[in-house]
Amino acid sequence: MIDLRLLREDPDRVRASQRARGEDVELVDALLSADERRRSSSARFDELRAEQKALGKLIPKAAGEEKAELLKKTGELAAAVKAADAEQNAAAEEAQRLLLRIGNLVHPDVPQGGEDDFTVLETVGTPRDFAAEGFEPKDHLELGQALGAIDVERAAKVSGSRFYYLTGIGALLELALVNAAIAQATAAGFTPMLTPALVKPRAMEGTGFLGQAAQDVYYLEKDDFFLVGTSEVPLGAYHMDEIIEADRLPLRYAGFSPCFRREAGTYGKDTRGIFRVHQFDKVEMFSFVAPEEAEAEHRRLLDWEKQWLTSLELPFQVIDTATGDLGLSASRKFDCEAWIPTQGKYRELTSTSNCDEFQARRLSVRMREGKGVRPLATLNGTLCAVPRTIVALLENHQQADGSVRVPEVLRPYLGGRELLEPVAE
Repeated sequence: MIDLRLLREDPDRVRASQRARGEDVELVDALLSADERRRSSSARFDELRAEQKALGKLIPKAAGEEKAELLKKTGELAAAVKAADAEQNAAAEEAQRLLLRIGNLVHPDVPQGGEDDFTVLETVGTPRDFAAEGFEPKDHLELGQALGAIDVERAAKVSGSRFYYLTGIGALLELALVNAAIAQATAAGFTPMLTPALVKPRAMEGTGFLGQAAQDVYYLEKDDFFLVGTSEVPLGAYHMDEIIEADRLPLRYAGFSPCFRREAGTYGKDTRGIFRVHQFDKVEMFSFVAPEEAEAEHRRLLDWEKQWLTSLELPFQVIDTATGDLGLSASRKFDCEAWIPTQGKYRELTSTSNCDEFQARRLSVRMREGKGVRPLATLNGTLCAVPRTIVALLENHQQADGSVRVPEVLRPYLGGRELLEPVAE
């Protein structure tokens, strides 16, 4: 959440951020009003309690009518104190509810606009010219089925649309990707983590996934658990309600987990194959750093993502995501989009977000520096979202005979294979 002191001192900055996000600007004034009610009712409660205590000291010394009058006044004060307490609690709850709805402050360098208003920061690699090579590229599903790697028909029978089986070499390819990604992250100093897929509401809300993103979340009402859409959630909540000594920072974790997304609002989009699915596995980087280190860490996370995609020999572009496509928690977000030959465009494969102190304030994760304690900053970055990475690999490395070349970085995890070859029917 944002700092309430900043809201009081510079509400126009918060209004501008909300406006840039395309979110409700009136929330700012509603929050300011609730905060003022909370503070005034709290002051009123403190005054009445002080008067109540002072009166309580006089009663033992009084007698007769004076005592009766004091007792009467004490009763009136007790009722007033109870009412003031209820008023301050109601105002505090309202202020907190509104505070949780306001997004992180947008970084001043983020491009303004919606999903299509991003800025391309750089392009790495060159897409293949399949026409010059003399053949028409096949899409990932046709390739995957020929390789005996992907089965969406039986997945639809078992689970419905947007599910898939990875079979044979497809399953081995996922394991190779995960192991190679974890190896890179470990070499960079990340601690590998296998994280829970079910989390309590506070973990989901604290990381910012119960606001505008709530429609895309699976909820198990009977047990009051949420299925995570990314291991960012359990990694961000890992140090919830803790104070971390400054000399331990940065703390970096690489989480591997299944991810579940309802894909609400995407009816008719990416329905073929495994690009947009309800369940997938992912390796996610997560960093806890001092706030003044957040921007530098953000660039480091981006560099690790670029290193990963370069090792997979994929052509990609890096974009600075526009304000309307940031999500609640991010102040700035960079995406790496890989070239998908059969779509003739770049599509998101990885993403890294700087959340500054926003999630840490919601989750009460703080750092101790000397005698002082303050919120730290959190950042996240996808290293390998498995199905989308498989899509990009199959399409970009396909050969005219239907085989797929294996990038060198994956070969040690695939028994030295240099090619994935179609299976006999």
